[in-house]
Amino acid sequence: MKKLLIAACLFLGLALTTTAQTTPAKAKTDTTKTATHLKADGTPDMRYKANKDAAKPAPAGPLKKDGTPDMRYKANKTDSTKKK
Repeated sequence: MKKLLIAACLFLGLALTTTAQTTPAKAKTDTTKTATHLKADGTPDMRYKANKDAAKPAPAGPLKKDGTPDMRYKANKTDSTKKK
């Protein structure tokens, strides 16, 4: 009886240690939305439109319904678009 109890404890001990060391499966992430094209040095490749759009500064003032800056506001005007 003693040998059976030792064998059962040994079996359970080994079974629990092997399951404790496994890592859970990582969920797959959708990389198509966040995919950027990088050069070899790690900087964004500006030949691609997605990288050019990300580099554009956001307008400081209000936007129109279509998402373009509303040029009636001073905050959206640059030096070249201001009246002289």
